[in-house]
Amino acid sequence: MDKKILVHLALFVVALFYAGNFSFAKWAMPEYISAYAFIVLRVGAGMLFFVVYYFLFTREKITDKSDYLKLAIAAFFGVSLNMTAFFKGLSMTSAINASVLMLLAPVFVVIFNAIGYKKRIRPLVYLGIVVAFLGAALLVDVGAALQGSAYYLQGGSNAIWGDLLVMLNATSYAFYLFYVTRLLKKYRATTITMYLFIFGFIYVLPIGARDLLLVEWSALPPKAVFAMGYVIAGITILAYLLNAWALQNSNSTTVGSYIYLQPLLAALIAVSLGVDHLTWDKLAFGLLIVFGLWLVNRGR
Repeated sequence: MDKKILVHLALFVVALFYAGNFSFAKWAMPEYISAYAFIVLRVGAGMLFFVVYYFLFTREKITDKSDYLKLAIAAFFGVSLNMTAFFKGLSMTSAINASVLMLLAPVFVVIFNAIGYKKRIRPLVYLGIVVAFLGAALLVDVGAALQGSAYYLQGGSNAIWGDLLVMLNATSYAFYLFYVTRLLKKYRATTITMYLFIFGFIYVLPIGARDLLLVEWSALPPKAVFAMGYVIAGITILAYLLNAWALQNSNSTTVGSYIYLQPLLAALIAVSLGVDHLTWDKLAFGLLIVFGLWLVNRGR
């Protein structure tokens, strides 16, 4: 089979894996395992896999001791804060909302790059950012939140806090992508990933260790076990390896373009499983975010 076809097939599988994550993860949390315990489980399993992978195939040394601090910072934003905000947010909001709001990550990447590298932002990019954030504000229903801020602050609605946490996740992940670029120019991706998971595990262990000990493993139904295996094997390991292979055999533009597929696939999976339902307003606001992201990419 032609390698170009294989690349697109790999990227589609990655998009499908991530799209399924929004629904399947809800099969396990928060009913059978808390978001914090789930994070410890995922990061711990990922750490074990990439440590073994590193010693079998990579064994690359960190040449500059100051890079350990940079790796620790990257791990905080790319693993700890990122995953904590995402899984906690996903446990509180809908699968469709979470998948659509994740589209804000590329917009934040543009903003961080403009600030960090002092790049001039074109008017079309500004317009795209405004449109994307307008779509996000409408999807999250910021107006209602501001009108009833006391109600929301007292915990009257978990959904908006879940949406905001997913947006924090997108922001954190975007900063990680901006920050880790310099490290990727010095070391292999597998080397960096191993250290990210090691530092990340150190960060998340105190947060979720107690919750992990409270999980009644013998009482877990098959769907919860499947959800945990899916997140660990599918999202943490297979999706990463397929994405890295596709990036090596194509370019970042091709890889990045598949993020547009995730909300569509996530919506189809969520609706078919009965985890969520698609409404006209969700569709309209989601398309507004997609249009804003498209304007940002056009402007770049």
